[in-house]
Amino acid sequence: MLEVVGFTAGVLGIIAWIPQVKTVWFEKKHEGVSLPTFAVVALALALWMTYGIIDGSPSIIYSNAAALIMILSVFTGVLKLRRENNQL
Repeated sequence: MLEVVGFTAGVLGIIAWIPQVKTVWFEKKHEGVSLPTFAVVALALALWMTYGIIDGSPSIIYSNAAALIMILSVFTGVLKLRRENNQL
């Protein structure tokens, strides 16, 4: 039951990032995105994933890995857009 709760929380966390990914990659908008904040969130997710590996919790490992992919996708998209617009 504990892993079911963990996976459910992980899926909801991933779904929460979909609008941000859509905004950056499909609408090509990056205003208001703080790269330092995204970098800290990415580090936190990587540490949670490491914790999950040490603890042997699949829900922590997979949900944080997937959320990390979403965050890095947004981060990469923002970098790309800002380079294209000479804003870096």
